[in-house]
Amino acid sequence: MLNQIPDDQLDTIKLWYLVQHSFSSFRKLENYFGSISNAVLTENLKRWPELKIHKHHLQRAEEFPTITGQAQFHHCLEKIKQHSDFILLDTEQQYPQQLLPYSNHPPIIFGKGSFQNLSQPQIAIVGSRKPSPHGKQVAYDFAYYLSEKGFFITSGLAQGIDEAAHMGGLKNHRTIAVVGSGLDLVYPSQNRHLQEQILQNSGTVISEYLPETQPIPRNFPHRNRIVSGLSLGILVAEAQLGSGSLITAQTAAEQGKVIFAIPGHIYSEHHQGCHQLIREGAILVDHPEQIIEDLALPTQWHCAQHAENEKQIPEIPPHLFNIYQHLDWVGQDLDTLAIKLELNTAELTSYLMELELLGLCIQQSGLYLRCRVSH
Repeated sequence: MLNQIPDDQLDTIKLWYLVQHSFSSFRKLENYFGSISNAVLTENLKRWPELKIHKHHLQRAEEFPTITGQAQFHHCLEKIKQHSDFILLDTEQQYPQQLLPYSNHPPIIFGKGSFQNLSQPQIAIVGSRKPSPHGKQVAYDFAYYLSEKGFFITSGLAQGIDEAAHMGGLKNHRTIAVVGSGLDLVYPSQNRHLQEQILQNSGTVISEYLPETQPIPRNFPHRNRIVSGLSLGILVAEAQLGSGSLITAQTAAEQGKVIFAIPGHIYSEHHQGCHQLIREGAILVDHPEQIIEDLALPTQWHCAQHAENEKQIPEIPPHLFNIYQHLDWVGQDLDTLAIKLELNTAELTSYLMELELLGLCIQQSGLYLRCRVSH
């Protein structure tokens, strides 16, 4: 729960509220007025008709300064504070850097749990909402193994494969749920207990949607781009032809992600979607270790920081988090990092040494690489 919302986040929430999650309108207004804060100035709300945006956006902008409009927005803000532990803007250092290369990344993320999990190495596991018992078991087993190796398991909190993947990941306190509704709602309602377990086991639940946003069908393809965008690779555990998880795989392919698929019996309709993906170039896997091998992570993957309490993933100190965010799994030299972070070499070297001592960074052949946060 949030006690208050900082002023620098308020304007972004206001614009996101007025355009009701329309990414195109959000960017159009931001560019037209020069900034988000200018776009929501009272005098500029009257100028919105100068742009070709949806009439509903124009209507909300017109009503916003009224007593009714302000009351409705205040109600939304109270809901955000009640149901969020953090808010991340794409202009902030804490925002997951792996989403930024994609032009349609969400400008704002609402979340419960730990925001630092979003910067950890993730593998998405998706599949059918009505899988076979075998499919659920395989999804659980892969998620358990990969989370034990240090990956966070990211999925969409749906029934079926998503549910099994989350359950496998939370056994090692490493799972992230991306939902297609406001955080005040749980969809499907049967997974309310699962969401509670995720949060009780150091996990994270995020959404780009404002409170009271219903889980309508069009939200889920938008959600899928976040699931795949956060992840190093995506595993389709079981899927029929026409499954929504194939859309997630397509999105992942467009983002340049590595796609894995688990095969099944050739006469099983539950696996036809996976077989199609394999024919189209997805990597066939029958053991989770193959995913780690095919992602070709450097040897630094095996370095680990052992926390005193094995059940807790250590927090990254705030003064080091931005530097950790800018590290990657491939490696960068000191000069490149200094330019990115706008730090002098002496100061940066000191911070990197702190990260190395914490087991969060390693130096190899003159390059600095990120290490996973481990139990």
